[in-house]
Amino acid sequence: MRLLDADNIKYRTAQYDYDENDLSGVKAAKAIGMPEEQLFKTLVTKGDKTGPVVFCIPVAEELDLKKAAVVSKNKKIEMAHVKDLLPLTGYIRGGCSPIGMKKKFPTFIDETAQLFDEIGVSAGARGHQIILNPYDLANYVDAGFFDLVV
Repeated sequence: MRLLDADNIKYRTAQYDYDENDLSGVKAAKAIGMPEEQLFKTLVTKGDKTGPVVFCIPVAEELDLKKAAVVSKNKKIEMAHVKDLLPLTGYIRGGCSPIGMKKKFPTFIDETAQLFDEIGVSAGARGHQIILNPYDLANYVDAGFFDLVV
């Protein structure tokens, strides 16, 4: 949030009680009263050519690895291992945000984000969401909008 404040990006926050055994984004959407199509999960992957790549997709959807590889200019993309998330991004599973990772990785947002005035993404901790304009997010993380889901 400090990063967004420094760039004068408007946002609001939402918090909810998360269940350590169920980090479901759909459950998070219900808990903050946001349609699941508007709440986006942050997925960290590894491309065979580019290394780490970040994707933001609606919480109820599944990343299409073939589409992900094409848009990121890789032949193959695979999900990063959970044990690699913290050292790679600075975030843990269930609290991974596209904002403020240790390094700036290529980032892609599902095209459906453009349908909304605001979307939610993790604020960097479990149970915390940042709700902001999708174009503001894309501009901040240098992302584009693409068809990414199955």
